[in-house]
Amino acid sequence: MSAQPVANAAPDLVNVEIDGVPVQVAKGSMIIQAADAVGIAIPRFCYHRKLPIAANCRMCLVEIEKMPKPAPACATPVGEGMKVFTRSDKALKSQRNVMEFLLINHPLDCPICDQGGECELQDVSLGYGRSVSRYVERKRTVADENLGPLIATEMTRCIQCTRCVRFTSEIAGTYELGGMSRGENLEIGTYIGKTIESELSGNIIDVCPVGALTNKPFQFQARAWELIARPSVAYHDALGSNLWLHTRRGEVLRTVPRDNESINECWLSDRDRYSHQGLYAADRVKAPMVKRNGQWATTTWDDALSVAREALKSVAGADLGILVNPATTNEEGELIVRLARGLGSAHVDHRLRQLDFADNAFARPFAAPVASLDKVKTALLVGSDLRYEVPLLNHRIRQAVKKGAKVFAVNPAHFHFNFPLAGEAVAAPHALVDELLKLAKAAAEAGATVPEAIAAVVNGADTTDAHRDAYKAFAGEGAVVIFGHAAANHPEASWLRAIARFLAQASGAAFNEIPAGANAIGLSTVGVLPTAGGLDARAMLAQPRKGYVLYNVEPPYDFADGALAQQAMHSAQTVVAFAAYASDALKDSADVILPIALTPELDGTLVNAEGTAQAVTAGGKAPGEAREGWKVLRALGGSLGVAGFEFDDLAGLRDGMVERAADIRAVLGQRAPATSLSRIATVPIYRADAVLRRAGALNAHPLNRPAAVRIAADDASKLGLADGGNARVGDSVLPVIVDDAVPAGAAWIDAALPETAMLPPYGAAITLSKA
Repeated sequence: MSAQPVANAAPDLVNVEIDGVPVQVAKGSMIIQAADAVGIAIPRFCYHRKLPIAANCRMCLVEIEKMPKPAPACATPVGEGMKVFTRSDKALKSQRNVMEFLLINHPLDCPICDQGGECELQDVSLGYGRSVSRYVERKRTVADENLGPLIATEMTRCIQCTRCVRFTSEIAGTYELGGMSRGENLEIGTYIGKTIESELSGNIIDVCPVGALTNKPFQFQARAWELIARPSVAYHDALGSNLWLHTRRGEVLRTVPRDNESINECWLSDRDRYSHQGLYAADRVKAPMVKRNGQWATTTWDDALSVAREALKSVAGADLGILVNPATTNEEGELIVRLARGLGSAHVDHRLRQLDFADNAFARPFAAPVASLDKVKTALLVGSDLRYEVPLLNHRIRQAVKKGAKVFAVNPAHFHFNFPLAGEAVAAPHALVDELLKLAKAAAEAGATVPEAIAAVVNGADTTDAHRDAYKAFAGEGAVVIFGHAAANHPEASWLRAIARFLAQASGAAFNEIPAGANAIGLSTVGVLPTAGGLDARAMLAQPRKGYVLYNVEPPYDFADGALAQQAMHSAQTVVAFAAYASDALKDSADVILPIALTPELDGTLVNAEGTAQAVTAGGKAPGEAREGWKVLRALGGSLGVAGFEFDDLAGLRDGMVERAADIRAVLGQRAPATSLSRIATVPIYRADAVLRRAGALNAHPLNRPAAVRIAADDASKLGLADGGNARVGDSVLPVIVDDAVPAGAAWIDAALPETAMLPPYGAAITLSKA
């Protein structure tokens, strides 16, 4: 008689028993993972579900049947029929002994430690620690390192769990922290005492189980039990990272990540973590303001709304242009569209940094969802400084590279990636289309059918063996094309987009264009786009209107061409600004400023890059008399007698919202003429919007580099410019940096800086001279 099967487990599962509870887990899983799956708590310090296993704290020692000694649950794989005891006398004695060793050198400064109240060491020591220490020798001390403006250190508290070390190496990819010396002398640090420059560095605060690494801007501000946690969504890029706003009496004091595996996992980029400082800048508008006889004065809401109403009536119709911040919520966007239609204007747009509107491109959801990007086999980055455009999207691609994915890039500069590229082509902005055409020609030679619109230029292009090899390696299942901001904001964006879409179609890849704004997809859906006969954002400036409405827009920094924007505002008869900040440039342009709440201070909806609508709830309180934007719009629309403003609350507004279709045109813009020197104008990671530009800690960070002209060595030599010298660009004088990341024929001058905001836009021909 044949033997009968006992446990019908799948071939890739094993049966184990933990504290008498039967569990089926995947082969290769560790005991601690099996225990977590059934809710059995095992104490741990060094183990973190997203980090490689180190097994160096030994806090998770458990008893295993037939094993003579306790084993670390985090580093012991499960086996068929294994019996594990986490609460036996042997296990508890081992865990208590480890706890005693960990506390031997730990300082007794819980009352002054920022981690107090939310400290893993406190929690575990309460259950496993002794009431009195048997250690009578002097405790060791460790000198602190200055890791920069974001992270405070108190390294005497460090228990050498190495979570921070593993995070910087495996997740951030920067290898900035490490362990020095051995035994009792082991210290965690950077060795040379440098600032941590990772764009994800704040996450080491979250993974640190003690108070060794804490939030420097939040230092000594509040205790954990004083704070109220409000769920919210990040609004500085289109990923829509989930987060908690920690507030006290309506003031946002801290931001921490909220787990969402399909979007940001358990991480948060530094700009989303620390930007709340910008909410309380000195120039925040706290009351309505009106300009009379060239002088600004605060006033009442009734007076300001009356001035705005009369101003808009005087320019209603085709003379009015409405420009909207791309992070504006769906609800505010809906009311802006209703206001525009009620006033008879077709000129409304949120695509402020776009230069090429020939194909009428607007944001659309990713073809490949965010959660799938760490599993891609190949990726092609077109005009994307991905690491600083969307840091946590870059993290997904890096994880794919660690699993063997190949990444190719076609960019206007050698952007700084934290993973190796399988192939890279770099060309000055005026030559970028031709460079991408070489890859398209390789696709055509491989048998792909070229769309009629670009057939002539593709057939006329030259290609090389390197491009043929790159296309061959890229094409296939599991490929994605990522179209970044350096392509979408390019003066020939319609050409780059058409060619990139062809490459995606030819290779079977998904096409993911990164939206330029936290809610660009949502605003496109509700119709914050020009209607028939309407002018796009750039045309509204090139063909100045008599009146403008600026909705949370800060000239000149938020525009592709700051000088053109300022010129249009100055020539206008009236400018009505819905604004959170009263900058000097805005005061110079506007006639009335209506103070509105920022995203952490309002209720609304944002749609992220993959098309997921996410609710934002007010965490902080808008200062002074500032109000949520939809309330201000409702009051203004009601006073104008415009249809669609008869609702009472947000639910009533949402009931009347509809999707408005818009079409992308199959038209390509004019090819730019060849030039000797063209400008690369990327937006620095901490200058992307008004809130970031006012966040003190982020602006003190090394990634927020000062304005400069970065140029190739050969070009600098031809122009008589020297590294460290000065160059004149228009009316500005900027320092020169000879940078091998810049291709010949280009000058890399960051946008959205006070010294550069009025310079010619991205891709423009510029003249440099020695100053």
